[in-house]
This record gives sequence, C-alpha cells and structure tokens, in this order.
Amino acid sequence: MSGGSESAVSRETEAVNDDDFFPVPVDSFPSMDTPIGAAAHRASQVLHPSEANALPKPRERRVLTIANQKGGVGKTTTAVNLAAALAVQGLTVLVIDLDPQGNASTALGVPHHSGIASSYEILLGEVTAAEAVQQSPHSERLFCIPATIDLAGAEIELVSMVARENRLRNAVTKEALGDREYDYIIIDCPPSLGLLTVNALVAAKEVLIPIQCEYYALEGVGQLLRNIELVQSHLNPALHVSTVLLTMYDGRTKLADQVAAEVRQHFGDAVLRSVIPRSVKVSEAPGYGTTVLDYDPGSRGAMSYLDAGRELAARGLQDNQGNR
Repeated sequence: MSGGSESAVSRETEAVNDDDFFPVPVDSFPSMDTPIGAAAHRASQVLHPSEANALPKPRERRVLTIANQKGGVGKTTTAVNLAAALAVQGLTVLVIDLDPQGNASTALGVPHHSGIASSYEILLGEVTAAEAVQQSPHSERLFCIPATIDLAGAEIELVSMVARENRLRNAVTKEALGDREYDYIIIDCPPSLGLLTVNALVAAKEVLIPIQCEYYALEGVGQLLRNIELVQSHLNPALHVSTVLLTMYDGRTKLADQVAAEVRQHFGDAVLRSVIPRSVKVSEAPGYGTTVLDYDPGSRGAMSYLDAGRELAARGLQDNQGNR
C-alpha cells in the first residue's frame, strides 16, 4: 500500500516539475489593472526596450555637470540613474566620478579601489581618459571613469599646477577618450565648491542642479550660481544652467508642493516637468551596487528617471534645432 502511495507521489512530482505536463495558464499572470501587474509591465519595458522607443542622439556630445554644494540632495543618485536611463534608451553615456567617496562608481558596479586608473590620475596627467574608462556590467552602453580615495588629496595637489582649472577639460577631449563615441558625459561632483567642482564646471557646457523638495531647498544654491557666473566670466563662457531636477518629492505633503512652486518660479523653464519621488527603492539600490533601473525597473523611482531622461534628451534636441 505504501509503495503504491510513494509511486503516486513520485509521478505527481514529475508532472509538476515538467512544464509540458503542467503548463501555466495565461489567467494566472497578474493583470495590468493591478499594481503588481502594472509594475511587471513597466519592468518588462525597461528590461526589453524596443528600438522604436530609442532616444534621438544629440547632434554633438553633451557634457553635463551635476552640482550642488549641499550634501544629500541626490547628486550622485541623479548622476547614475539618469545615465542608466539614457543608456537603456539607446544612448552611449560616460559617467565621470569626481567625488572622492566614489559612490557613483559603486552604483555603476565599477571597481574603484586604490591602484585603479581613475579621475585622480587623469587630473594629474598620469593616464589618459581612455585608459581609465571602465564599462558598467549593467549596460553595454554605460561607462564610468571611477574615483578612488586618492582624489581626496587632489584639491591640494592641483593648487600649484599650471592651468589647474582646465585639467579635466583638457583630459576628456574626443582625442583623449579614444575611438568610442559618447552621446552624453555626466560629471558627478563632490558636495563642495572647491577645485574639483570648478574643474567639472569648466569641462562642461551644461549644469544640472538637483534640488530636494524640502525646507531650505534653495539655501546655498545662490552661492553655486555665483560660482557658475565666475566660471562663465573667466574660464568657460559657454557654461549655463540648462536643467534643474526636483528630487525627494513627497506628494503627501504641502511642503513639497510649495518648494516645487518656488523652484519653478525661480528657475522657470529650466526645471524639468518630471520629478523624482522619495523612494525606498532608489535609496536601496546603491547598497546592491546597482542603479534603481536594475534593482527594481518597475518602481516609481525607475519610471521617474526614465521620464527625466526622455525630457532631457528632447530638450537637447530642441536646443540644437533652435541653434541651427
């Protein structure tokens, strides 16, 4: 009796483990009308993008510096997730990590221990940019020049160097970057207005300022704008604030709406319509050495950065057409 029972259990187990005998009914998949189904559908679109939805390439390479001397406003988070959003939509992106903490390098899954060719060696002229570039394991179109802890001493070492403010600009010319063509270069700055940030501002044409939707959001931005004006006057006339991105938006609070309205009034059309919500998934992703688009591609945070990337690319295309 027990032998027959064991045989029956064995046959049932075999059937369950064999897809030919146990097909999954279509009705068992989550409907797109449910939150889980909608998230799964969004994740599928991110993981399997169609060429028809690819973003248009800019007529010339766009270099953006992401700057704000306040800490905790989402500079690095914006740099890596915006880069990933552009890459997943068909563009080739290089992230230059100019923060000694190396958080952007971590989020992109790129080694950045001491001894690795990094932005520090580039600034000192010890290696070329092409030698320091690493491909992110998350995307074939996403690249990074990492930052190591050695960069912490660069501020002091640069002081005595000739043309110290131009070191990064001279290091990331098309010739120095080699044969690979980058559509976007995104520079992640440290939370300060020292020589590293000045180098980033001189190397770029555009500044993207992330501003958190919290109290004192605009405090300190005035000093950043004054520094940008100084760089415009003396070092880089082409530099301008092209983009402002609202981060850490919590729609449940009146404060977030008030801050957003104040920022839009102050910066006008430079503010993206897309806002980045306060999201646990966005905060968790760096702990796994990845961006939110890889960590949870169906989340609101991932969708928000995809929207911001599309808007950024569209604005760049309009600017190019307007300058013809």
